[in-house]
Amino acid sequence: MTVRVLLFASYADALGTSELALELPAGACVRDVLSSVKAMASGKRIPDKPMVAVNQRYARDDHPVSGTDEVAIIPPVAGG
Repeated sequence: MTVRVLLFASYADALGTSELALELPAGACVRDVLSSVKAMASGKRIPDKPMVAVNQRYARDDHPVSGTDEVAIIPPVAGG
């Protein structure tokens, strides 16, 4: 299945894009999306524990994803 992934801040910078079409096996979850995106970063430094939203609702690592979902990866924000 193909999942649309939106990338923000350091994730977008590391991958050189703000959006990906990610191929995942059926039964995949948010954890699988994060693992795939981190592998694509090719060793570039990206935050380990970003916020993730599935279809504009925050989701945990074990939340299932489907081919119709939009997954947004949002790195932690530092204030100042």
